[in-house]
Amino acid sequence: MKHVEEYRRKDLVTKMANEIAAKIDRPMTLMEVCGTHTMAVHRHGMPEILPRQLRLLSGPGCPVCVTPISYIDAAIELSRRDDMTLATFGDLVRVPGSSTSLERRKAEGADVVIVYSPLDAVSLAGQRPDRHVVFLAVGFETTAPTVAASISEAKSKGVKNFSVLVGHKLVPPALVALLQDKEVKIDGFICPGHVSTIIGAKAYEPIVNEFGVPCVVAGFEPVDILAALSWLVEMVVTSKPQVRNAYTRVVTENGNTAALKCMYEVFEAQDSTWRGLGAIPASGLTMKDAYEELDAVNRFGLTMQDVPETSGCRCGDVLRGAVEPTECALFAVRCTPERPVGPCMVSSEGTCAAFYKYRLRR
Repeated sequence: MKHVEEYRRKDLVTKMANEIAAKIDRPMTLMEVCGTHTMAVHRHGMPEILPRQLRLLSGPGCPVCVTPISYIDAAIELSRRDDMTLATFGDLVRVPGSSTSLERRKAEGADVVIVYSPLDAVSLAGQRPDRHVVFLAVGFETTAPTVAASISEAKSKGVKNFSVLVGHKLVPPALVALLQDKEVKIDGFICPGHVSTIIGAKAYEPIVNEFGVPCVVAGFEPVDILAALSWLVEMVVTSKPQVRNAYTRVVTENGNTAALKCMYEVFEAQDSTWRGLGAIPASGLTMKDAYEELDAVNRFGLTMQDVPETSGCRCGDVLRGAVEPTECALFAVRCTPERPVGPCMVSSEGTCAAFYKYRLRR
C-alpha cells in the first residue's frame, strides 16, 4: 500500500509541475526564503522537473547562516572565560568565526553545552550556581518567543547567573532588503512556513503593497511547494500580486498572538547586521530595558566588530540569491560538510549543504 501511495504522489507532483509549465509565459525568478524549504526542494529534485523558464533561488532563510562573524567571535570571546558555560543549539557550534569555532574551543576545554531548548539553559544555570551560563539565541521569529519565555522565567525566579547573547532576526525586513538589491531580481516569494506560524500570513502584505511582489506561505511537502509555485506563477503572469496562504492547516492570517505577545514583552526591534545583506533597519531583536541585566552584551562588555568574510567564501552572495553554490570556487573543493569554510555548508538548512547533499550526487 505504501508503494501505491508513493506512485500516486509522484503522479500528482508530475501533474502539478506540468500545470506550472503550462502557465508560465516568460522567464521568472522565484525565491524560497526558508532553509527547510531549500532542503525539501533539492531533496525531492524539484529543479529538475520545473520548466526551464522558472528559476528557483534560495534566500536567507537559514538562521545560522545569516548570523554575522562578529556574533560568533563574541561567543568565542565568552568561551575563554574560566567561569563560563555556553549553551547553544547544535548547528551554531561548527560555524567558523574569524579565527576558530565553538567546536574547536570545546575540544580545547571550553565549557560548550548543546541544549534542545532555551529553558534547558535556565535549568543548567540553576544546576551550576558557581558558573555563568550564557544561551546563544540565534534564530528567526520561530524561536524568539521561547527565548523570551526563558528570559522571563529566569528573571521571575531570580536566576542571577543566566544571560542571553541575542542574535535573533526578523524575516519581513530582510525580504524588503532583497527587493531593494539591484543585483537580484525576484518576482515572488515562497514565504517560510515555520516563521509564518508565529507572525501570520498578513505580515507579508506590506511587501505586496509596496513592491507589487506576490507572496505565498507554503508547507514543506512537495505538493505544498508546487502549489505555492503555481499560485506565484499565476499572479506574476496576470500581474495580480497578493498574499496567499497554502499552509492553512498550520498558518493563520494573524499568526500566534500569544507567542508574539510573549516575544514583544521581552524584546523590541532594532537595526541588525545580516551576513550577505549587511545592516537592515529594524530587522533584529534586542532586550528591553527591564531585562537588560540578562543581556550578555551589557553584562560582559562585549563588542560586535565588523569582520571581513573568509577569503573566497561566497556565502553572503548565496544568501541573497546573487549566485548559486556551484558558482563559488570553494564549493566541494575546499569547502565540504566535513571541512566547511562557510556557514551555508555547516547548517542543516544551508543552501550549500543542500546542493552538496542532493544536487551534487545527481
